[in-house]
Amino acid sequence: MIMHDVIRRPVITEKTNIQKEASNQVTFEVDMKANRVQVKRAVEEIFKVGVAGVRTLHVKGKTTQRGRILGKRKDWKKAIVTLLPGERIDFFEGV
Repeated sequence: MIMHDVIRRPVITEKTNIQKEASNQVTFEVDMKANRVQVKRAVEEIFKVGVAGVRTLHVKGKTTQRGRILGKRKDWKKAIVTLLPGERIDFFEGV
């Protein structure tokens, strides 16, 4: 699996910003088939940082309803990456 295919996008929410400041953890949406070792290698290669640990979990898609029409969002996989002390990943450097 190619490194850029493993990581889909960063998950940027209020909770992940708190995790980033307090615990030096960054959250990514990753490929459903990717394992912890692949996620660790991808983050180290793409962002040039050291990774202390990776936790992964499956997020179930919510069911949605608009009137009588039912739908479902896609299931996805989330990886919480703990960086080594002193390492940083900045997604919005100039903002």
